[in-house]
Amino acid sequence: MPVTDSPRDARADGHVTTPDGTRIAYSDTQSGSSPSSPSPPLLLLHGLAGHMGEWDDLAARLLADGHRVVRYDARGHAASTRRPRDMTRASCVADAVAVIEHLSLPPVTLVGQSLGGHTAFLTAAAHPNLIDTLILIEAGPSGPSPNLPIEIGSWLDKSSVPFADRDMMVAAVAELAERSYWTEWEQVRCPTFVVRGAQGTMPASEPAEMRTRRPTSTTTETEVIQDAGHDVHLDRPERLYEVVRAFLARARHERRTA
Repeated sequence: MPVTDSPRDARADGHVTTPDGTRIAYSDTQSGSSPSSPSPPLLLLHGLAGHMGEWDDLAARLLADGHRVVRYDARGHAASTRRPRDMTRASCVADAVAVIEHLSLPPVTLVGQSLGGHTAFLTAAAHPNLIDTLILIEAGPSGPSPNLPIEIGSWLDKSSVPFADRDMMVAAVAELAERSYWTEWEQVRCPTFVVRGAQGTMPASEPAEMRTRRPTSTTTETEVIQDAGHDVHLDRPERLYEVVRAFLARARHERRTA
């Protein structure tokens, strides 16, 4: 059964307007309990064709541990501007930065699934001062993937729920069809946790390559969640919470002993 927010938690919903005029809908929840060791707030980024409500289960568990948890709908999705002028990777990084700065979050633990994870590590690469730790779920820098826009378009067309903004979803992955992002990945310097679903779409070899393509002084941990596909946060939310909680505890210990 999904965990629900405690009535003691303080939740604020709002919008932030980015430099290009896009309105990003967010939800900021402060835990009603105090953690034994203060930790950076968590910012959760959903994947393509998703919405911030997908994080409800994980968010509630993290709130119960005393964390501050922020989520938002990506541009082109849900309650944010549905047809923005720009759907580039750079614009999505700018959105993450706008939310972080608007809510005075840094340094933040950035958590992203799929395309949200891609945005997360690009943000960590470009704005290292804003990011404390990074958690990537079924997301990495490999590519290019020339057929991806066609595959995404076909997937949306077959969905039982019509997507009025299908072209926005396809535009969101256009750059991933053209290139890889290993150069940006190699610029990430914060501790990182890479989570893959055993039945997901992330290649099994990618997390290992992600480890080898960073300095040995920079922590990159990996985990495989059994009985989970690409949507690990929906398929196995309790198990995902367990491994995320353990990683955050290790990161907190390393900060104290550094």
